[in-house]
Amino acid sequence: MTTPMIKVLAVSWLLALAACGGSGNSGTPPAPLISAEGLWAGSTSTSRTVTGIVLDNGTYWLLYSVPNVSALTAGFIQGTGTSLNGSFSSSDGVDFNISGQGINNATVSASYATKQSLNGSATYANPNSTYTFTSAYNADYDKTPSLSAIAGNYLGIASVAGSNEAITMVINPQGLVAGTGTSSCQYAGLVVPRAKGNLYDLSLVISGSNCATGTSSVTGIGYFDAGAKRLYLAALNSARSNGLVFDGVKP
Repeated sequence: MTTPMIKVLAVSWLLALAACGGSGNSGTPPAPLISAEGLWAGSTSTSRTVTGIVLDNGTYWLLYSVPNVSALTAGFIQGTGTSLNGSFSSSDGVDFNISGQGINNATVSASYATKQSLNGSATYANPNSTYTFTSAYNADYDKTPSLSAIAGNYLGIASVAGSNEAITMVINPQGLVAGTGTSSCQYAGLVVPRAKGNLYDLSLVISGSNCATGTSSVTGIGYFDAGAKRLYLAALNSARSNGLVFDGVKP
């Protein structure tokens, strides 16, 4: 994808996001948290690390690592949940697993103490299984996201359904994303700081004749761990039948 095309895509996404009012810093002080909203860090009963993201609208992303290897992301669960009186529940979760288990439906239930803990379980009908997780609130959520902080070059692994590849991904100071994988698959799009929480909205087009799933448009979330210089991206297409996981580090 050429640079002019990337810029056209970026402008289109910016206009769409502005029209929806979903992103950007408005200057209005955020309302106090009274739910499971936040950034969470913990582990699962299957020896995986977990990074949980619960947005103010109930949408959540639970990223998990390969067992006993915290540096390698193995997938995520995405869905929409409801917070009420210390209980968080979701019946529409989709688990996008890149280590051989594919895409499976999941239900998530948890107890939470606002800005303290989020502990619960994910249950699958096929295969019939359940794992539990515990996590603590990560105060990184209270910081302000900025394009200057996230801008840079990242070396990491990008994964779509059925394929993993090494990739160099670049985010410029305007939030434009461009990357090329070892298969010559192209990744181009935009990250925009969210109005609430130290996170970024992600829109990305994956294209190229060698891409495992052909051309695909995905949207999702980004989190930059400044201390570790580590960028997490997780996204799904509109049908939630294909997705992207990227885990990269600034050299």
